[in-house]
Amino acid sequence: LPFAVRRSGIQGKGGFAIRRIRKGQRIIEYTGKRLTEDEVDELYDDSEQDRHHTFLFSVDEDVTIDAAQGGNEARFINHSCDPNCEAVDEDGRIYIEAIKNIQPGVELTYDYNFDLDEPYTEKLKQFYLCRCGSPKCRGTILNVKKQKKRASGKKKSSRKKQASKKRGRKQRRTQRKKAARSK
Repeated sequence: LPFAVRRSGIQGKGGFAIRRIRKGQRIIEYTGKRLTEDEVDELYDDSEQDRHHTFLFSVDEDVTIDAAQGGNEARFINHSCDPNCEAVDEDGRIYIEAIKNIQPGVELTYDYNFDLDEPYTEKLKQFYLCRCGSPKCRGTILNVKKQKKRASGKKKSSRKKQASKKRGRKQRRTQRKKAARSK
């Protein structure tokens, strides 16, 4: 591995480069047990937490990787609003890749692009608070740009899809399922 896990100023533990990592380099695959949305709902309930914290990574609407179960060091790479890495989905596998040259000692980060299927209130933004400390910090790990794009009806596609961490509250999922059934 080109990084080591140690205490982070952003959040808990973080991944820190132990050698130079070049832009475009694939660093690690995000691994763990693959769960269905229902399995995730049974195991985790955000409403029981004071603030958001999980090692879940949504691959698509049906599959979520739980790095707390059989995961690797990728789970310690923290969020930043001004990241030096990105999460890339290739055929349902999530990889962390460098988007900038990273010098030894620098913490690896990527934008979690955390997505919820409901309007982002101030309360939600506080629950999903960002602690990256970047001058570009938007104050939340929520994907604010995606919500704005969704509202305007614009869609963007690319060959290499950027992945997003996703974990909503069980209550919101239930509301979404009920809404979908009533349409």
